[in-house]
Amino acid sequence: MTEQEVWPLGAAGVVVLPSGRRVRGRGVRAGAPPPGLQPDVSYQCTWQRPAPRAWPVRWVRWPDFGLPLVPSDARAALREAWERAATERVEVTCVGGNGRTGTALAVLAVLDGVPPGRAVAWVRASYRPTAVETPWQRWWAVR
Repeated sequence: MTEQEVWPLGAAGVVVLPSGRRVRGRGVRAGAPPPGLQPDVSYQCTWQRPAPRAWPVRWVRWPDFGLPLVPSDARAALREAWERAATERVEVTCVGGNGRTGTALAVLAVLDGVPPGRAVAWVRASYRPTAVETPWQRWWAVR
């Protein structure tokens, strides 16, 4: 996939990691993305099983304001998301697009080379100021 086929620069919720990989953060409560902006794959960090989509969805069981129920699965899913973002349209979602999505984006930033102690600030500056909502989400993101 060429750079133009990956997420367009300036598209809502798209962050550009230091390596140039692009990942979209989104809240599923906002509804389906517009035509032409669907992901190749979505990593949904929610408590409830995701609704069927027209694209593949990997479910990461993760309660609101909490941490992943199976940390090893969450780490594997986020590593996979980071790897796929090199050539595919990858999105990370939760219900509102703030806490769990922001935490997942912070983990992706660390995988991409952002120092762990800067990851939360990086996500808040690059994605949303409200990203990563709780102290334990901040703790998990940098470890």
